[in-house]
Amino acid sequence: MSALGELKQLKGQGAAAGKRETRTAYLFLAPWFVGLLVITIGPMLASLYLSFTDYNLIQVPEWIGLENFQRMLGDTRLHHSLEVTLVYVFVSVPLQLGIALGLAVLLNRGLRGLALYRSVFYLPSLLGSSVAIAVLWRQVFGSEGLVNMFLGFFGVAGKGWVSDPSTALGTLITLNVWTFGAPMVIFLAGLRQIPQMYYEAAATEGAGRARIFRSITLPLLTPIIFFNFVLQLIHAFQSFTQAFVVSGGTGGPSDSTLFYTLYLYQRGFQNFDMGYASAMAWVLLLIIGVFTAINFYASKWWVFYDD
Repeated sequence: MSALGELKQLKGQGAAAGKRETRTAYLFLAPWFVGLLVITIGPMLASLYLSFTDYNLIQVPEWIGLENFQRMLGDTRLHHSLEVTLVYVFVSVPLQLGIALGLAVLLNRGLRGLALYRSVFYLPSLLGSSVAIAVLWRQVFGSEGLVNMFLGFFGVAGKGWVSDPSTALGTLITLNVWTFGAPMVIFLAGLRQIPQMYYEAAATEGAGRARIFRSITLPLLTPIIFFNFVLQLIHAFQSFTQAFVVSGGTGGPSDSTLFYTLYLYQRGFQNFDMGYASAMAWVLLLIIGVFTAINFYASKWWVFYDD
């Protein structure tokens, strides 16, 4: 066989092997594709259709067009739930990221037992959205909880923090801030990627710690800050478990913890107004998309990519 023939044969064998590998890859990916279609895309399309219908989970959906969205304009309780959610998001997320960044900078100085501290600080992020922690949080801020016991040592009379409309939302904000572990670990990884030569050059010029942090650490960490902010912003808008457990599913007291997601649940699974709830879900998706787009647009003025 000539050299040209051998080369063609080898190419044919390589192409056949590549096709087999491709088929094998798609075979292993098939469960994921099925899950994506059945669990994600399918329900999303069904929800989109239901948002234009009057559906109570029992009768056949009746097409009503944009009526569900028009009803939202006059739904004062929905407007209140959106206000509560916006306060929760734009107070808790900056506080959470600020604490996470501060602890990451502290841990980055090479403390002994770094792995232990990192694990301990990360643990609340794993448990913060669970029902058990929400129940524990309700007990901690209850009228006879740990917070009032601590205040009692100083002669300060406590109160039912979760049963007072003026402080109930604050307890949920505190719970979200407490789950700073995940962004802290990401900040810590970002700090480890900053070249030490920048710090050495700044130290040679006599720059202090505050100037180094402001002029070197923060600019080079802005991509990580941006990533964490977008991630935690989306997560905060989707918060549900904490408000549901702490308020007993009512959003009380006086709707002070009525998150948008909790009101959506009430309309869909308590009032059986699934068409309206589906429309609310798509409005929430639009709200999250708008805020995410704003963040991406504004990032060009403050995010530094070292290019």
